[in-house]
Amino acid sequence: MHANPFKPPRHPMAKSLSSLWLKSLRRMGKAQQAQGRKLFLSLVPQVAASPARRAKPVKLAKPKAAKALRKPAAPPARAVSGLPGNWQKAYFSVPAAGQLAPARRMAYWLYLPATASPVPRPLVVMLHGCQQTATDFALSTRMNQLAERKGFAVLYPHQSAAADTHRCWHWYQRATQDGQGDVRLIAEMMGHVQTRHGLDPTRTYVAGLSAGAGLANILALRHPDRVAAVGLHSAPVFGTTDSPMSAYRAMQHGAGAAHSEAALSFTAAQPAFAGMPAILIHGARDAVVRRINMTQLTEQFRVFNAAAITRPEPVVRRYPPRSAGRHPRHAYESATYYAGRKPQLVSCEIEHLGHAWSGGDASVDFSAPEGPDATLMMWTFFAHHRRPAVG
Repeated sequence: MHANPFKPPRHPMAKSLSSLWLKSLRRMGKAQQAQGRKLFLSLVPQVAASPARRAKPVKLAKPKAAKALRKPAAPPARAVSGLPGNWQKAYFSVPAAGQLAPARRMAYWLYLPATASPVPRPLVVMLHGCQQTATDFALSTRMNQLAERKGFAVLYPHQSAAADTHRCWHWYQRATQDGQGDVRLIAEMMGHVQTRHGLDPTRTYVAGLSAGAGLANILALRHPDRVAAVGLHSAPVFGTTDSPMSAYRAMQHGAGAAHSEAALSFTAAQPAFAGMPAILIHGARDAVVRRINMTQLTEQFRVFNAAAITRPEPVVRRYPPRSAGRHPRHAYESATYYAGRKPQLVSCEIEHLGHAWSGGDASVDFSAPEGPDATLMMWTFFAHHRRPAVG
């Protein structure tokens, strides 16, 4: 059963969050209010009750014209990919902490192109946002289509409703930011998939949207030996939160001076950290994760990549809108910091884009059909980078 989006969840912080929420709603346009309601609900994790204790569901009347809120979690392979490659669902688990604790288990989807490859393929790991599934994200981003053309594999970890009712990744929790929980599980899942399918461990890339981008960021920073580059779309600032309340504030207002402190603290604790190439994409009209987050993330990644960046000032490029033709797009601006001739850090702000994947499939929520094509932009950036082989 889906939570009523108009009824705040019962939680100790609900009253305080409601006050922030109502003030924020007054500033939002109508087109962003539905997404804002989902944000409010998603910030308070609601883990599904066990079958023995689950209350009898209460049926809510549906509006006559309401569309289905959730697509099937596992539609047929051909319906998702429409491609000749192999689209498969599997599960991965690692032992949980404690001798008597059960293993932690997570579902994932994997796309392997049909075309033969003379060398081990790269791997792109895609982390969906709240209110999405792995299959939603595959449809929205069209990453499988690009994978078939370019010859890389795509892994989609799938957050279960048992872990979080809204399928959110808990990027704002301190344990997650320290590399525990889902971060550890997905890192080991990546290694398992690489070994099983003979993929190239030096060309592994991680990308995500919203909460998925928040987790992708942590995964890349905590496992730089496994990740060659990261792509963050509509991402929250890193390392400044420890609760739903602070997460909400950061997403709406940024983190103030705390973002600089978090970046410096991270690098001080990781003296051998060699940097993490990153591409950041954000909508100028995003009312869920506001653009101040990209500004502060850019500053954080300048700190993370200080040893690699050879040109202190970015190369700024502006692209006009395009309304005619097969591929319309919004105007956008990019700022690129280089390591020699190689782009090390790219931040891209897209005009008129809200909280949605740029250039995505319009039939899926949190997806905007107008370009630029975020999927292609990320892969083009990723292709410049690889990690040195270990051993």
